[in-house]
Amino acid sequence: MGSDEGSEVWRVPLGTLPVTFSYSEALGAGLSEWQLYRLRDQGLIVSVGRGLYRRHSAALVDIDLIELARRAPSGTLCLTTALARHGLTDEIPARIDVALPRGRHRPATTAPVSWHWFDPKTYGIGRTELPVDPETSIGLYGPERSIIDAIRLRHHEGSDLAYAALRRWLRRPEASPSKLLMIAREFPRAERPLREALEILL
Repeated sequence: MGSDEGSEVWRVPLGTLPVTFSYSEALGAGLSEWQLYRLRDQGLIVSVGRGLYRRHSAALVDIDLIELARRAPSGTLCLTTALARHGLTDEIPARIDVALPRGRHRPATTAPVSWHWFDPKTYGIGRTELPVDPETSIGLYGPERSIIDAIRLRHHEGSDLAYAALRRWLRRPEASPSKLLMIAREFPRAERPLREALEILL
C-alpha cells in the first residue's frame, strides 16, 4: 500500500462526525467505505453494533446503552433495569429491559435486550432522560413509574421484585405515597394492589 493511500486516512473528516456515528453518516461526511474500514482496522474507531461506530478516543461509556439510544430513540429503560438504576433492587438483569410504544418496530441490536410494549397513551408518564455521553441520552422511567410498572406486571416479572422495590423506596426521605398513588390512577391494574400494599407497609 502506497504512502499516499495511507496518509489519506489521516485526512478523513472524523471531526465533522458525532462521537458515535452510523455507516451512512460516515459516507455522508465524505468518508469512503475503504477509509472507514481502515480507521477501524487501525483502532481509531471501534464498532458498537452493526453499522455503528465510535471514536476510540471517546470517553468510556456503556456501549450497550449507546447502541440502544441510536437504534431505538423512543426506547425507555424500564422494570428491573430501571429499578436497578434507581437503587431499588439488587437484581442485575441479564438483559436490558427496554419499553417501546405498542406498535413500534423492535430494532435489531447487538446488546442483549428484553423488549416490552407499553400503551402509547401512558408511555410518556414518568419518563425522564438518562445522559449516556455528552451527545447521547436514553429514556428512563423514574422510580415511581418503575414501581408501578413492576406492580402491574408482577405476574410476569415477579411480585417479590415489585414489593421489595416499594419497601426500599418508602424508606427514602423524598418518597411521597400520595404522588405515587396519583400516578397510579393512570394505571388501573396497578392502583388497587398498590393501595393494598401501602396500607400494609405504612
